[in-house]
Order: sequence, then C-alpha cells, then structure tokens
Amino acid sequence: MQRPVDGGDLWEQRLASRWWRGAMALLAGALPALAFPEPSLWWWAYIALVPWLLLMRAAPTGRRAMLDGWLGGAGFLLAVHHWLMPSLHVFIVILALLLGLLWVPWGWLTHRLLHGRPGSGRVAAALVLLPSVWLMAELVRSWQYLGGPWGLLGASQWQVAPALRLASVGGVWLLGFLLVVVNVAVTVLIAVARARTVALAGLTACGAAAAGVWAWVPQAKEPGTVRIAVVQPGVIPVPGPRFERSAELTRRLADRHVDLVVWGESSVAQDLTTHPGLSRRLAGLSRTVGADLLVNVDARRGDTPGIYKSSVLIGPHGPTGQRYDKMRLVPFGEYIPARPLLGWVTSVGKAAGEDRHRGTRPVVMKLPDSLRIGPLVCFESAFPDMSRNLARDGAQVLVVQSSTSTFQKSWAPAQHASLAALRAAETWRPMVHATLTGESAVFGPRGEPVGPRMSTHTSAATVYTVPLGQGASPYVRIGPWPVYGAMAALAVFCAAEGGRVLRRRTDRPPGQGTDHSPDQRTDQPTPGRP
Repeated sequence: MQRPVDGGDLWEQRLASRWWRGAMALLAGALPALAFPEPSLWWWAYIALVPWLLLMRAAPTGRRAMLDGWLGGAGFLLAVHHWLMPSLHVFIVILALLLGLLWVPWGWLTHRLLHGRPGSGRVAAALVLLPSVWLMAELVRSWQYLGGPWGLLGASQWQVAPALRLASVGGVWLLGFLLVVVNVAVTVLIAVARARTVALAGLTACGAAAAGVWAWVPQAKEPGTVRIAVVQPGVIPVPGPRFERSAELTRRLADRHVDLVVWGESSVAQDLTTHPGLSRRLAGLSRTVGADLLVNVDARRGDTPGIYKSSVLIGPHGPTGQRYDKMRLVPFGEYIPARPLLGWVTSVGKAAGEDRHRGTRPVVMKLPDSLRIGPLVCFESAFPDMSRNLARDGAQVLVVQSSTSTFQKSWAPAQHASLAALRAAETWRPMVHATLTGESAVFGPRGEPVGPRMSTHTSAATVYTVPLGQGASPYVRIGPWPVYGAMAALAVFCAAEGGRVLRRRTDRPPGQGTDHSPDQRTDQPTPGRP
C-alpha cells in the first residue's frame, strides 16, 4: 500500500516545486508591508523577515536562494507600493521585478552563512553582514531615479518613542539595521540550535544599544513654540473652486494669532508673475490673517519655459521673493525617465504627460519674526538627506506641502504622513505635513504628534502650537554612519572571501588546477571508455 503523505512530506514537496517556492517567496517578501501604515503593526517588523530568511536558508543551492531573494524583494515592493497599481497598472509589476534584483545578494548571503548547520562564527557574521547587505539594497533603491526611499524598513517604527530616539542618532538607517539584526537572530533561534547563544547575544546587544541611547543621548531642547495653521480644503478636483475653499478657510484664521499659514501642494494653479490679480488676493489674505502664507504653485512659469512645482512665501504686500522649486520629482508621476524609451507608459496609466522641471538648490525661508522654515514638496519628505541638509542650513521648522488626492482610499496618505515623524526625530526639528486632501499632521522635534491629525474626510483650517527644537542631533552632525559601517563590513567580507579563494588556488596540488588538466583527462574514466 502507498504510504499516505503527511504534512511534512507535503511541505517538502511544495518547497521542491519551483512554482510553489516562487509563490512562497513572493508572499514572504510581502509580509513586512503590514508593519507600515495603514495597518501600522510596528511590532511585526521585528519578525516579518523570518519566513523569508528561513526560505532562503533552506534553499537547495545558492542560486535558488538568489532567486528567492529576487522574488521576495519584488513581493515586498509590490506590497508597499500596491496603491500605485491604478496609476501604473502592469508597469508597477515590471518595476518591482527590476528593483527586486537588489535583494539577490541578500538571498545568496543568507544561504552562504545560514545554510545547513552553521557554527557560531558564521552566525555572528550573519548578524552583521545580512543587515549590511539589506541596507545596501535600501540605499541603492533610494536613488531618486529608481523610485526613492519609500518603504524603508526602519520607517515602520515612526510611532515608537525609543526607536525615534535611535533615529536621532543614526537616522532611519540605524533602525533598519537593528530590525534586520533582530529578524536574523530570531531565525537562528528557530532553525540553528547549536548557535542560539550567539543569537541571544545579538538580541542583547540590540537591547543594550537602545537602552544606552535612551539613557545617555540627549534629546532636543524646546526653547519655545510657534503657531502654524494648516489649510486642508479637501477633495476638490477643479483648481478654481479648490483655491476659493482654501481662501475661505484662511479668512477664518483672522484673530487666531498665527505666525504662518501653510497650504498644500498644487494649491495655486497659476503663475503669480503672470497673474498679478492672484498675487493681490493672496496678499490680502496675508493681511487679513496677520501672517505670511506658504502656498504651492504648480504652473507653467512666465519667465522661464516649463512647469515647476514651487513653494512661494506670500507676505502682506505680495510674494516676498523667497521661492523653492521642487528638486526631486516623482518618477512617472511628474516625469517619465527616458521618455523616448518609456513614454508608452502614459497610454496604460496616469503617468505624466509632460515632464516637470527641477529646482537646483534647497532654500531656507525667513519670516518677518525671524523664524526660518525649510520647505519640501511631497515626495521629498521621504529623503532623509534633504531634511538633514535643511537643518544644517539653519531651518527651525520643516514644512512639507503634499497632495495624495489620487490615492485617497489607499494606504498612501497615512504612510506619507508617518514619514514626517521620522524626519522630525532625525533632525530635532518639528515638521508640518500639510496636504490638500489629508492626511495632514504635525510632529514635534522628538517625533511626537502635535495636535489632531486631519483625516482624508476633513476640510478645515487647524492651528497647531508647535514646539521648536534647538541644537543639532547626532544624525545631523555625523550623517548616515550606519550606511558607512555596513559598507565597511561588506568590504572586509569581500576581501576575506577573495583571500580565501586565492589561498585555495595557491594550495592546490600541481596538476589539479582545472577540470581540463592532462592528469584529469588520463586518470578519470569517462562513459564508454575504461
């Protein structure tokens, strides 16, 4: 009689099937997305990589582990960016598969260090090298032309106070490194009994690092407050009525004693230099409120050709002359990379019909009361280096003007707003995240929420009493040192591997250097020949 197949045998059969294994790799890679908003299961990030690591560790060959790494990376990017599907359609799958290749080295290294019954040395190396190679994948895909740093693993900890304190020391990069360390240690505890002591030591080191930062690293000093109003008109697709609603909400701020009023991205659809009447209306609003307005102009500029997205500061007499042009544009949303080659994307999705023009430099704007603000536009709040540079240039408040109206009923608005908490904690500067349609939010210099969050169903003007931050955080002073450390660790590993290969070739006995040496051809039998 045929022996019935039990659960273990069935599992092994499915792992042996390349199609089943590929599907499991895609699913395992997608699991970390649950740690991000809207689910916001921040604790899940500490174990979310474990199924993916176990799968690559159990791969029969290093090549198969590389494939698991590739498919898992594609699954992760698809899950984190799934809300782009209505805009990019099938092209988002192509992008995920291309960028998923960045996790091929992670798959190979996982197999190289954890396959079989690794000893303490290999496990200790895994606790350093696997987080390092993960950081390299995140660093490369953070390049603006490859899509930018949306969905960095460390960003899942935006609401955890100890994690935000760590972010002030090493940025989102330090959070991502430590999260991968924990996932690797948990994987070892599950699958490698002989090296559990090393895994426990790794977990202890992570806990000690977090406790040490909490105990000894100073926090941002709060020397005072500033009153900032955020105007969120709501979902009004036509530019004219949207402007009128924003103006109505702004007039309601009279006698509220605000220092600055912030409108969202693309809140003004006409160039102010060619429409002086519009400038006069905005100047009148500034006089009514008794504060400057920061608006965002998305229009074809009169003095130069092309469309820009620009943050423009308006005073009681009109534009103050302080203007910031968006530098990092959204691929496919605001421009088409290699348009002659990829321009066909506009026929299958909502890609940009015309490329926006880029700004050339960051700008710190100075208000009449000497308050200095650093504007960013939408997508740029995802880049840690941009907010860090503004803090180094003297900005006291970071302001993001955004619009996620295309993705209202998705995870995108909540994900975008959460990034402001990280940027604030990294720089010790409060961040105001102002949108047209929600979610608008404000975070203090320690990454803590300030006042109520304005949901995607809200049309209102809300005044926030924002605590200012003082001093320079370790991350602002030193920069992304975890990235440099990861590079150094991988360089040492590559040098050691190269030396090991050279020693093998040097120690090989004469006559056994290649598979085609004369000794092998004469000494080894072949089929059909004695």
